[in-house]
Amino acid sequence: MFPIQKMLCRMRTCANQKFAAQAAALGAAPRKEALGKGRKAVELQEQYMLRALELADRGLGRTAPNPLVGCVIVKAGRIIGEGWHEQLGGLHAERNALASCRESPAGAQMYVTLEPCCHYGRTPPCTEAILEAGIREVYIGCMDPNPLVGGKGAAILREHGVRVTENVCGEECRKANEVFFHYIQNRTPFVAMKFAMTLDGKIAAYTGDSRWVTGEEARRDAHELRKRYAGILVGIGTVLADDPMLNCRIEEGVDPVRIVCDSRLRLPLKSRLVQTARQIPVIAAGVRSKDPGYIRRREALRAAGVDVTEFEEEEEVPLGRLMEALGKREIDSVLLEGGGRLNESALREGIVRKVYAYIAPKIVGGGTAPTPVGGEGAARMAQARQLADLSVSRLGDDIRMTGYICRDQLRRTE
Repeated sequence: MFPIQKMLCRMRTCANQKFAAQAAALGAAPRKEALGKGRKAVELQEQYMLRALELADRGLGRTAPNPLVGCVIVKAGRIIGEGWHEQLGGLHAERNALASCRESPAGAQMYVTLEPCCHYGRTPPCTEAILEAGIREVYIGCMDPNPLVGGKGAAILREHGVRVTENVCGEECRKANEVFFHYIQNRTPFVAMKFAMTLDGKIAAYTGDSRWVTGEEARRDAHELRKRYAGILVGIGTVLADDPMLNCRIEEGVDPVRIVCDSRLRLPLKSRLVQTARQIPVIAAGVRSKDPGYIRRREALRAAGVDVTEFEEEEEVPLGRLMEALGKREIDSVLLEGGGRLNESALREGIVRKVYAYIAPKIVGGGTAPTPVGGEGAARMAQARQLADLSVSRLGDDIRMTGYICRDQLRRTE
């Protein structure tokens, strides 16, 4: 059920699914006879846009903090070019699609998941390339919330005689770029909490043993998440207990920046995180201290290649300020894989936007066995944090439930 559009676009018809496979080869065209007259044009637009969404997902893990964008160019009912934003600093989807065209794109239609840019950044404006190519119509999935674009790209195209249609598969396109939309508007990472638990709500046995709560299929899905998020956040307790690598162990996986909340900088020099810090970045977030032991540990970590970020006059790492610091480093998203204490702090500070809960059909029991969220908890059920926009998928014998924290329970600065 992952990546994101696979969860969103199953609402479409079987004809759409067949079309996506057919369109993998340039020149493929949809089965027009399967479409009713009244909806024919709209459904064709949706089918081409769904193909563009599939292409966009190929940039996962490589474009941050830029958005995921896919583009399809159609002429005389045939796909003549396709492209996507492949990596940060590389050409945008529109330019890649134009470069791939097998014939002149003059007079063609362009389907792009996000409004074309109109400003000079790491690359030239895509509106210029569209106009130079002679594209006749542009279908846009969703508008760009970046203040440098924000409707200006579509306006420039219209001013030059290009017909522009907006909001084609708009919901799907916005969902696919939820990270980018959040980051460009707040300049802090989009934070998703992920945990695996038994049916009775335990993330480990009372002994601390947690291998494995879920099955292989669910664990692979969790690594797909690591590919999607730019950073992964854990507490020092998790590191001391499990000595994790926190990398992405799937084919063509992209390793996230590894971030440890470690107020006293107890991160062991012999841990796998520190030993690989020069290959995969590690950020240790601590609370500044004049204690000689703390200073020695800080300098030793820095000498080993760990990026130590410190905060003043705090008893524990302030997660809100940590997110602001990560945002300044262009880390646009964070997957929170903490234990109960860190998860509770993150919820209390209101930084969590999304939750992935993997539920295994097991009962482990134990009054002292750890749960996904610690702390004192809510005094009344009415005070519980509510999730919205829920989706449920089955992964082998396990279930993954995904939802969003209701907006009134988010950090007040957003």
